[in-house]
Amino acid sequence: MTDPTYILAIDQGTTSTRAMIFDQHADVVAVDQIEHQQIFPRAGWVEHDGIEIWDNTRKVIGGALSKANLNSGNIAAVGITNQRETAIVWDRRTGQPVYNAIVWQDTRTQKIVDELAANGGVERYKKTCGLPLATYFSGPKVRWILDNVEGAREKAEAGDLLFGNTDTWVLWNLTGGAEHDGVHVTDVTNASRTMLMDLSTLDWDESIAADMGIPTSMLPEIRSSSEVYGECRPGVLKGTPVSGILGDQQAATFGQACLEKGMAKNTYGTGNFMLLNTGTEQVPSENGLLTTVCYKVGDQEPVYALEGSIAVTGSLVQWIRDNLGLITSAPEIEQLALTVEDNGGAYFVPAFSGLFAPHWRPDARGGLVGLTRYVNKGHIARAVLEATAFQTREVLDAMNADSGVPLTELKVDGGMVVNETLMQFQADILGVDVVRPKVAETTALGAAYAAGLAIGYWDSTADITANWGEDKRWKPQMDERERERLYRNWRKAVTKTLDWVDDDVE
Repeated sequence: MTDPTYILAIDQGTTSTRAMIFDQHADVVAVDQIEHQQIFPRAGWVEHDGIEIWDNTRKVIGGALSKANLNSGNIAAVGITNQRETAIVWDRRTGQPVYNAIVWQDTRTQKIVDELAANGGVERYKKTCGLPLATYFSGPKVRWILDNVEGAREKAEAGDLLFGNTDTWVLWNLTGGAEHDGVHVTDVTNASRTMLMDLSTLDWDESIAADMGIPTSMLPEIRSSSEVYGECRPGVLKGTPVSGILGDQQAATFGQACLEKGMAKNTYGTGNFMLLNTGTEQVPSENGLLTTVCYKVGDQEPVYALEGSIAVTGSLVQWIRDNLGLITSAPEIEQLALTVEDNGGAYFVPAFSGLFAPHWRPDARGGLVGLTRYVNKGHIARAVLEATAFQTREVLDAMNADSGVPLTELKVDGGMVVNETLMQFQADILGVDVVRPKVAETTALGAAYAAGLAIGYWDSTADITANWGEDKRWKPQMDERERERLYRNWRKAVTKTLDWVDDDVE
């Protein structure tokens, strides 16, 4: 009798890297997770150490296998999901990054963005790549590294440097790195977040790359989200195929079984990301959303999505904990919020990196408004949680306007969905049901599904739908007049954070 086999998913996220092992019923067999350092060299700059991320990846793979008492013979395939838009540039000969990874939240590239927008505005490339010009995306970050790291541009033009989001960095190292000629590949979902890929051809757009001053020799090959890219070379998974890659939000959409046109999910993580499956049709947004690739399974047609990206949600709780010391652990935010009945008139707009969807205002900065002597730390805790729900309402309204078909329920996942107070307020402020699945960490599960489908571990996407199960549902309980009063005040609070960054501020 042969030992049972499983799928291992690597989830390389903004604050941590984890390995999760799943069985055929999508049940979690084991998980191991390690946080990595958040590096803030200057205001608005956010970096990660690429070598630390790779070291942690190896550790969590070993940790998950050890916890489950498994070895490489028990793992049928590996899937990768990752923080998107976080750019790493490294030397193909040494395997060393030439600079820290520049994180998706980083705003240092605003001058590059302004320079590119001077000819054609912020929507200069939107018809091609589905994205407005913004510091959020990978392309300008690569340009910044080439312009600011000594010798980098010369090495890039000589063909010695490689670029990738963290999926590509992890895959390249898993499949051998510098020593064994690692596979330099990304998938369509990650490529669609660089500003460099044509959404229609699913290939790099050479003219945009030229405008940004990025040699195409640096760019990874674009492949589907579910196919065999190569095998693990060194380490405990040697010989195991790597056969799935999905950017984290697309992976969560896949794991949530949002496989039909019109289905949507919202992930509550470092930031919030709502995706609406639009099928094989690219839907251009008129309301501040992004058009992106949702997934592509093997040779099948690509599936597209509308996305609303919110920069700061869970990281606001982290900020309250680490920068202010108001709580000592993230779960305490709910306990503190429950010491009061409402927000006391306080609204927290966490525009730490400007505002993303649907505003796209890089000039905004965070604000805590509506303060009176009555407000205490319980009210501030509640305002922190409510900020996530209000920002989600803004995105949902934009999505309804773009799609023309109002959502009747919202599937939710991610770390914050264990917060019952937040989930109830989310249902209240949206006026629709909020539904949590049995497996709340659907990001890793989506990557596992992509990897398993490529090797026949699962027969079809019908298995994904069959495995999905509802855990809990929150129904709106708030009076509609109160809902709209709170939301009106939120929108007023947002206006107080705009036009904060002046032209003479770096």
